[in-house]
Amino acid sequence: MQKKILFIYYQNLKPGGVARVMINLANELCENDHDISILFLMEGEHTFYEINPKIKVHTVNSFGHWGVNKVSPLLDKYLKKYKYRYNLKKYVYDFGQWDVMNEWLKKNHAQFDVIISCWYKLSSQIAVNKKVAKKTFAWEHSNYEVGGKIWGDFLRPKYKNLKGIICINTASVDYYKAFNSNILLIPNIIGEPFESIKNVDFESKTHQLIYVGRLDQEKNVKAIINIISDINLKNFHLKIIGEGSEMENLKKQVEEKGLESKVTFTGRLPIDEIKNELLKSKIFLFTSLNEAFGMVLLEAMFCGNALISYDCNYGPSDIINEKKGFLIPMNDEKEFQEKLQDLINNPDSLNKLIKSSFQESLKWKKNKAIIQWDRIINPKSL
Repeated sequence: MQKKILFIYYQNLKPGGVARVMINLANELCENDHDISILFLMEGEHTFYEINPKIKVHTVNSFGHWGVNKVSPLLDKYLKKYKYRYNLKKYVYDFGQWDVMNEWLKKNHAQFDVIISCWYKLSSQIAVNKKVAKKTFAWEHSNYEVGGKIWGDFLRPKYKNLKGIICINTASVDYYKAFNSNILLIPNIIGEPFESIKNVDFESKTHQLIYVGRLDQEKNVKAIINIISDINLKNFHLKIIGEGSEMENLKKQVEEKGLESKVTFTGRLPIDEIKNELLKSKIFLFTSLNEAFGMVLLEAMFCGNALISYDCNYGPSDIINEKKGFLIPMNDEKEFQEKLQDLINNPDSLNKLIKSSFQESLKWKKNKAIIQWDRIINPKSL
């Protein structure tokens, strides 16, 4: 029987991991003959990631509420020197957005069989409304330690009202058991253009190290530059793909280390170009301070890369084993350098690991995850 499913998230206006995996799943379920809708909480042309034309897209203007229009200007006017003004404005937006979303759901929730909330704040808000919560799954994409006093300590216990919680790493499963008995572990679907890769031309790979992701403090890309600055790269070079607040600082760091000939910044690239760069590269480097999953690690595997990653909370430890690469204790630059240098010095070992990593990626194909999602949507098929 066809089910009517509603996904809820903020935007598909610009790149973002949550938007991408949500749309990947929505497209797959649509192809499996489910009636799919998406509610975006920002208006605009939601065309950054391609959405199946059969999917119904709804939008509300979460920047058009009383908080943004009336309260925020007052904060700017009267609290200019208050150091927590920006934090206050975020709360004003959040609670105004809650109001806008809640009004839409009051009018429309009855037409959907299943609602999937794709961010912890939205899930907390929905959990307060028991009528909507009983058909809603919280799909947890963030580190469960986020939330602070309001979204974590005060509202997260309301998750008991939800139909269930979908986790993307094992640590989250253990945490959320305290709030809801219906907990499921389902890895993210990688989607295209990676899912359809059948073979990798290993002979055409270049001596390229690669990082793909945001360039902000949380992603800790400065550690990668420190790591490569003190080893013999031989004929390897590093390509950094992405943009963010740390871009200029990272470029300055490269200059100070004298690595201009060894490091290339591309800025943001279309997903097909990212795939091509990953297919050319041999080793993916990852030094993030924290993660919820680390989808880019899987993308690198699908393209035949060995992985070297810090063992941050949470995600990399669910993905990386000795057949794919190396998990390095957090902030242990020396061990990271040793593993990287060993792979650079031993091309036979590196090539063996690259091929093994690609073979391991086959275990992460979408079929298993789709079956799990189908069972959630159609519990009688269990």
